[in-house]
Amino acid sequence: MQGSQSGGWTASGGIDHTGTRPSVVADGLVKRFGDFTAVDGVSFEVAPGTVLGLLGPNGAGKTTTVNMLATLLIPDAGSARIAGHDVVHDRAQVRRSIMLTGQFAALDESLTGQENLVLFGRLMGLDKKAARLRAAELLEAFNLTEAAGRRVGKFSGGMRRRIDIACGLVVRPEVVFLDEPTTGLDPRSRQDVWNIVTNLRDLGITTLLTTQYLEEADLLSDNIVVIDKGRVIAEGTADELKERVSGTFCEVIPSYPDDIEKITELLADLVPRDQIRSASGGTALTVPAVRGTATLVEIVRRLDDAEIELSDVGLRRPSLDDVFLKLTAPADTEAPTPTGVASEREGAR
Repeated sequence: MQGSQSGGWTASGGIDHTGTRPSVVADGLVKRFGDFTAVDGVSFEVAPGTVLGLLGPNGAGKTTTVNMLATLLIPDAGSARIAGHDVVHDRAQVRRSIMLTGQFAALDESLTGQENLVLFGRLMGLDKKAARLRAAELLEAFNLTEAAGRRVGKFSGGMRRRIDIACGLVVRPEVVFLDEPTTGLDPRSRQDVWNIVTNLRDLGITTLLTTQYLEEADLLSDNIVVIDKGRVIAEGTADELKERVSGTFCEVIPSYPDDIEKITELLADLVPRDQIRSASGGTALTVPAVRGTATLVEIVRRLDDAEIELSDVGLRRPSLDDVFLKLTAPADTEAPTPTGVASEREGAR
């Protein structure tokens, strides 16, 4: 994942991770807007130097949660600590410990990339010489040296996102909040941001990432918290969440869809019949791999004996998309069957 866009960045200073204190602690956070409760008792912790992915549908309360942690909103109930500082009583200390990047770059478009970085450095208390040195270091680290003298208003979307994040790192934070940082970016620019997140982890900087891209959370997050309707509904690693949905399964795609019913009959004694599900619009079947690869081998043997031709058969795991859809589905809606080949292969890139 590490690439040239931000490779080689060696920020000055270090963070002491010798203790066991979490970098972020949210404990029963509540935020109301009139009669509407946007965040309803959200609790989680983020270990130092790790990436937490905060997932949820639009309006779930992700950005409101981040804004409380970043001291932009005061909680109506509950508490939170960032780098050991209370977000209500120690707001100044919290702000000195964090960097917050939203969906849109907070830059002066009339200034050049270098001028923006120097300005941020001066605002953060660096003298002129130190601010210029730091600006040069960040421009090189984020592969923006050639564009240093260009006005930010002329930057591409990916370059704007990189310079925005660089500005927030003029003085090294302990915690970085990235609120949907790749929204609206092209695939190459998204990859640039992913490289940056990976480098932040390598440098021991804690990152809280909200994203609408499940693949992004799968690739980058050490731990994931799923929020829906203002509440935490699941938490764990991507692997743990995938296992929670349905575990490993076998996907069987016959060359002739008319063989689906015959295949179902042949496999009915491997698992309960109601656990053999139709998938891909009725052109495939998914079967729980109750014995792992042994289940797959038995399926192939039986279908080969029955001379049933297959387009594909394999051992799959549910994608994070499957997890998300199942966890956030209305109570009266049947959860979708695993999406199988395409989504899992995409998420494994």
